Amino acid sequence: MPDSLELYEKLVATNPAVTRKGATVPYTSLNGHMFSYLSKEGKLELRLPPEEREAFLKKYNAKLCVAYGVVQKEYVEVPDTLLAKTKELKKYFDFSYAWVGAMKPKPTTKKNKS
Repeated sequence: MPDSLELYEKLVATNPAVTRKGATVPYTSLNGHMFSYLSKEGKLELRLPPEEREAFLKKYNAKLCVAYGVVQKEYVEVPDTLLAKTKELKKYFDFSYAWVGAMKPKPTTKKNKS
């Protein structure tokens, strides 16, 4: 059975425009907005728009992500059984990518080297 990181990388590879980032906490982002990450426990957390989030929570009997005791209202915790189904999960990964892609880009915090 592949581990969570392998399955996550397989999912990220379904979208050639996305690059996996992060060494200790693997994640994906677009325009400065994170839209998926793998928790330290190996759970995939996916940021979804409100209507898709509600449907996802019901369909997969999933729950909202809780990190450091705080509920992350925009993120759902992907059940392990679904993480193994890349084709089925890709639809939600694409929803997530499109949703953050429509957000206003965050200004960069990196300082210009002169």
